[in-house]
Amino acid sequence: MKAIVTVVGKDQVGIIASVCVKLAEFNVNVLDISQTVMQGYFTMMMVVDVTDSTKPLAELVVLMEEMGREKGLSIRLQREDIFEAMHRI
Repeated sequence: MKAIVTVVGKDQVGIIASVCVKLAEFNVNVLDISQTVMQGYFTMMMVVDVTDSTKPLAELVVLMEEMGREKGLSIRLQREDIFEAMHRI
């Protein structure tokens, strides 16, 4: 199953690396990634494959949110189909 990870916050060294390392700890594969820095704010969107994750999706959501709080970032992980339904015009 695919999921979408979004990361937003003040730019700081190592955001991409730390998010990717955390996902890899749970055997989550990054399929696509887009990131930018706008006026000192970091934004990133990733498409990931959670099919072989060592944690259930609900637990991954909580773990990534906790990581975000620790780093002063907003990190959200959502199933791709729910993300698409929420952002459909």
